[in-house]
Amino acid sequence: MSQSASFPGRNRPSSRRGRLARYTAAFAVLLGLVAYVAVQYVTGGRGAPRCSVGSGENTYEFTPEQASNAATISAVGTTRGMPERAVTIALATALQESALRNIEYGDRDSLGLFQQRPSQGWGTPEQILDPVYSSGKFYAGLAEVPGYSRLPLTVAAQKVQRSGFPQAYAKHEPDAALLAAALTGRSGAALRCTTSPAEEGLPGDPAKVGAELVRAFGAKVAPKTGVGGPQSAGARAGAAPAELAVPVRAATTGSQERRGWELAHWAVARADSLRIAEVAYAGKVWRAGDVSGAWMTAAEADPGSGSVRIRLAQ
Repeated sequence: MSQSASFPGRNRPSSRRGRLARYTAAFAVLLGLVAYVAVQYVTGGRGAPRCSVGSGENTYEFTPEQASNAATISAVGTTRGMPERAVTIALATALQESALRNIEYGDRDSLGLFQQRPSQGWGTPEQILDPVYSSGKFYAGLAEVPGYSRLPLTVAAQKVQRSGFPQAYAKHEPDAALLAAALTGRSGAALRCTTSPAEEGLPGDPAKVGAELVRAFGAKVAPKTGVGGPQSAGARAGAAPAELAVPVRAATTGSQERRGWELAHWAVARADSLRIAEVAYAGKVWRAGDVSGAWMTAAEADPGSGSVRIRLAQ
């Protein structure tokens, strides 16, 4: 008589373990499905916040954090009178150095968006971790490069950065060019973003939005508050006005309409961090609650090309 016949229960523990493994795997899949459905219910199917520029195969997708930093880099450049090419070079550099994240670490003592080193005279750690300051330092260095706008991007960036891997900047030029076209306003209604769902108790702060605008673009863009009629039904009694009108004046780098789209795209890029619910300009409107993240034709009265209207979360 065979051994298996003498001990008919010998293989049962292995069989039980197999069934247990299958049940565990099935339960894990079920939990994942439940979690997915819950997230979709809570967020209205929007998924994680994201931004994009371009179309078709020529599209670059990135996070709201990256969009916020990219918008600051662009704003500092145009405010200094730098052309779109300079903004492209700066964005490609930051994409390579930090992936457009304001990181507090790097090679040796490198920090921030451009991985600038305090020991090499770029500033204090606190200064370098300020995106406005670090962007300004990059542009100051780029402005000293003769004919930088005619140089290959890798050469121009390397003359500022002195990187050990200068050719690495080249792979980011297509994405940086798409970003620069939108953020400098040359491509209108081109930046699309979805943001985190509005949460009660986290309203937008008009004073903070105004201060961030002035830091990036200068005093000429200081917004007027309380425009656009009555507050929304969800506004708290006694709360500060929920809307701002940002004046549009032609910058040295382009027309008034281009400047308007630059400001409008900045507001969309900063929407997640500054609790901006809606941006309107030149007959188009972007709303944080729209799962597409795209600009739509405005149904309400056009605020005109003289200002960008920003409505904050309440």
